Amino acid sequence: MAQIETIGTVGGKPVHAATLTSQVGLRLRLMSFGARLTELWVPDRAGVPADVVLGLDRLEDYVSHGAYMGATCGRFANRIAGGRFVLDGADVQLDRNEGPNQLHGGPLGFDNLNWDLADSSDSHVSFSLTSQAGDMGYPGTVQARCTYRLDGQRLLIEMSATCDTPTMVNLAHHTYFNMAGQGSGDVLEQVFQIAGQHYLPVDTANIPTGAVLPVAGTPFDFTQPRPIGQAMPGPAGFDHCFCLAAPLRAMEGHLLRPCATLRDPASGRQLRIWTNEIGLQVYTGVHFDGSAGKAGARYHSFGGVALETQGFPDSPNHPQFPSARLDPGHSYRHLMLCDFSPDAG
Repeated sequence: MAQIETIGTVGGKPVHAATLTSQVGLRLRLMSFGARLTELWVPDRAGVPADVVLGLDRLEDYVSHGAYMGATCGRFANRIAGGRFVLDGADVQLDRNEGPNQLHGGPLGFDNLNWDLADSSDSHVSFSLTSQAGDMGYPGTVQARCTYRLDGQRLLIEMSATCDTPTMVNLAHHTYFNMAGQGSGDVLEQVFQIAGQHYLPVDTANIPTGAVLPVAGTPFDFTQPRPIGQAMPGPAGFDHCFCLAAPLRAMEGHLLRPCATLRDPASGRQLRIWTNEIGLQVYTGVHFDGSAGKAGARYHSFGGVALETQGFPDSPNHPQFPSARLDPGHSYRHLMLCDFSPDAG
């Protein structure tokens, strides 16, 4: 069974931590606050493990300045312009937390809530959450669930939701990865590839303009493996959504499409991602300023990269984008399959 412990309280409610270990040495640690991933130990090509996700040492640190590290973000991950949209002819005004816009569901988004520990086994842990109507301005009550399932060298993250009245749902997993190990330096020399030939350009507030542009001939071209830092759109690096166009295909009982690969050439540790979503937000962590991370590490700019499978940002305000609308009687189901098999070198 998963090892479960209580590590503190938030708002008088216990916060649970859970540890899962696979038969091939992959080990992860989870926390109910934010339904988040706080540690992930991955062996290199020689079998030497390293924790490849950025994080913090204490629950209190996550509560005060977790900055989405490892969290499940919602009710709508990424940005909504003006914190508003129109649903069935009615204006919906959301709580805003990034200037005039809303980011990752608002100041008390799902990342800042203590989820319930729903169930667990020797291979999975599930968290559940009820988001009441009006939460951060969203209509409808949403029942959300996030399950982490470990199988050998693979981790499947499943995010699901249902609602009682029409609303918007777009959940995302927000771990910052560094395949050389957290605190080991920047990720700019790590080799990256994306299974997408288009991206969404953004304005100065990182809101999509509505255009969909080809990556060919631009710094956004990761159709062939290359170091992240070999070409970037500016000193702030990447905070952009890439469009995943490969067809869904049957894989381990699910319909998934190839998404991305991130590899540390020195150690051979790599991450390969498949998903059933249509977008991948890539954020290269320019905001890290040398502040403390885990185990004495200091995180500087580009110390980790967030690879967030999701729907398109600001999609409620762009009718040409795939819709994030969820209606009663329908289920939202988002899969993110991560394979950590090392590169043989």
